[in-house]
Order: sequence, then structure tokens, then C-alpha cells
Amino acid sequence: MAIEGRNDRAQGPIRLGMVGGGKDAFIGAVHRIAARLDGKYQLVAGALSSTPEKARDSGRALGLAEDRIYDNFTQMAKREARMKSGIEAVAIVTPNHVHFSAAREFLTRGIHVICDKPLTSTLADAKKLAQVAEKSDALFFLTHNYTGYPLVRQARQMVADGMLGQIRVVQVEYPQDWLTVEQHNKQADWRTDPERSGAGGSTGDIGTHAFNLASFVTGLVTESLAADLQSFVPGRRVDDNAHVMLRFKGGARGMLWCSQVAPGNENNLRFRVYGAKGGLEWHQENPNELMFTPLGQPRQVITRAGAGMLQSVAGTMRIPPGHPEGYLEGFANLYSEAADAIRAHQAGKPAPSLVPGVQEGLRGVQFIDACVRSSYRNAAWVNLGEKSL
Repeated sequence: MAIEGRNDRAQGPIRLGMVGGGKDAFIGAVHRIAARLDGKYQLVAGALSSTPEKARDSGRALGLAEDRIYDNFTQMAKREARMKSGIEAVAIVTPNHVHFSAAREFLTRGIHVICDKPLTSTLADAKKLAQVAEKSDALFFLTHNYTGYPLVRQARQMVADGMLGQIRVVQVEYPQDWLTVEQHNKQADWRTDPERSGAGGSTGDIGTHAFNLASFVTGLVTESLAADLQSFVPGRRVDDNAHVMLRFKGGARGMLWCSQVAPGNENNLRFRVYGAKGGLEWHQENPNELMFTPLGQPRQVITRAGAGMLQSVAGTMRIPPGHPEGYLEGFANLYSEAADAIRAHQAGKPAPSLVPGVQEGLRGVQFIDACVRSSYRNAAWVNLGEKSL
């Protein structure tokens, strides 16, 4: 429920807090850039590290007022919820195992949550967080940032408009190479530790992006999957490569490959969608081009802000054709749309949004869980809704 006395309807930038994202945290800096790109947020508070001294140093480096720098997120949630000028929203940019407890603290106090993916580190926590979000008056957003790219939105609309006909085949992949050999640094250590990342390695870190993108673009719902997971690097306790076959409601079929041990690949996320009337192809590393091939016709190249771009997507672009937009701008689109939804919600108006929410997050954790269960059973077909191991 909303907190009595809070000045939630103030105009101007949304007062934003942050959990995690302190010194040397890559994703925290990305979230801060995305939040301020369109001028819709002001970072005013933070619990930026699990180490109090580092949290203090990080807050001072960002120019936060001394009394708005917190040693932990519980302390922050309690105090900010009581303040008339307390934060209206919080960005959670911690390792996966902290997402549930941090999001719960703020949602139960009526503070909107913008959380990095995956939703949580376990399916049990994902289900509990979905229940918390359902009961809260606050909104919950999950930053599957690739859904914010203009040409991803274009592809989604083209599918919805029937330009591909009935969807038959979906192929999506996200290979990287940065964990091809054993690594010991801040980013690698928590991603390969199942206590912090959850049971999924590459499936949780980047496979969830691919899985979410397949659903976002096509509108299809995955019923079951068969997954073959590997941990190629000796001693690694989570998967670093996965081949997954997908069965969608309605009869479409799909394949998903995610890998962090594929030399020559940096962030090579891509999708291919084929229907009865045509096909689409998009590559994240060249995000300003979308390939469209109507059946029996030459391939067309649709460029961001160029000819063939749908008017409904125009609001996701900031600069003229020929100037590349990508990762940071796509991330910023989610923050901008979340801000609009928050302001609408505060005004008592409907708050429709394409930003993924808690249900999409729950499906993502179900995907990870199903992949682990399937691989444990020698790549047997399993339903996403089955009980976990």
C-alpha cells in the first residue's frame, strides 16, 4: 500500500535510490546512465555495497548526501519510506541472490522497483516475489534491456501485425567468450558461484535474455523444453554452454543456444523468426539493421529511423538515421517507460508498459529451472510449470 504522507505525486524527476552498483560495478554505472539519459530520474539515495565502508565511499563519489547513504538496503527502505521526500523508486543492481530480499523490502513499503535480471536466484524465491508484487501497490520492472532496442520493438510489431503469418520456427542465441578459461575477478566470481548466481550459469546470465527476447518478439509462450547443459571449464559449478530445444503453445518450435565459452563472440545476441509468409533476423552487435524477407521476395534491410520503420516505434529513438543507437539507449528506453508508468500510476491512471515485469521474470526463472532439470534427466523434455528438483 502507499505510505501516508509520502509526496509521491511531486512533478519533476523521479527520486531514485539504488541497491548495489558501487565502485567497480559495471551494471550499476549502466543503470545510472540509463536513468538519467532522458532526465526523468534523480539519484538521491543508495545502499551501494554490502560492505559499509565501500557503500559510504561509493555514495560520496556519486555526490549523495551523507544522510542518504546507507549501510544496507533494509535500513534504506525503512527510512526512505517514512520521509516525505523519500525515494519513489529503487534500482536493484546486485548479484542475483540479493534480488528477492531487496525487492521485497521496498515493494512492501510502496516503493516502485526496477530490478536487474534474472528475477531471483531460485524458483521458490521467484514465486514468492511474484506474490509480493501482486499484493503491493508499487510497480515492478525487470530490465531485460534488449527489449528496449528500436528494431526489436519493430520486429515485435511486425509479428503482431501478421506480416510473417503464423510463426513456425524461432531461433535465438547469445554466445560470448569471456569465460572460455577460468577467470577470477568480481564479475566472474559471483556469476560462477551457484550460491550467488543460482543454479544456472550461462542459462541464467545470458540465456534468460535470449529466452525473454524470443517471447517478447513473437508473443509465443514456451510449454516445454529439452536442454543439454555443459560445464566445459574444469571445476566450474554452473553451466557455461547450453543447447535448448523449445516447444511453444500453438505448435511453433524453437532452438536456443547460449554460451560463454565460444571464442570470437563478444555479445553476439541474435534472433531469427520464420512464419508462413516471411522471416526476420536481427543481430545485437549490429542493432540498427533488421532483415525482413517476405516469402518469394528479395531480402529487405530496415534501418533504425529509416524507410520502413513503423511510426509506433518512433518514440524509442533519439537521433537521426545513420547515427548508431544501441545498448545504453535501449536500456534508457526501459527506464523512460518505467518513469511514465510510475507517474501514471501515481495519478491513478492506467499504466500500460512494454517493460518486462514480475511475470516475465518468473517465466525466466522457470526457464533456468527447467533447463537444469532437463539436463539432469539426460536432456528429457520437461514442462516449465513442473516442480523443481
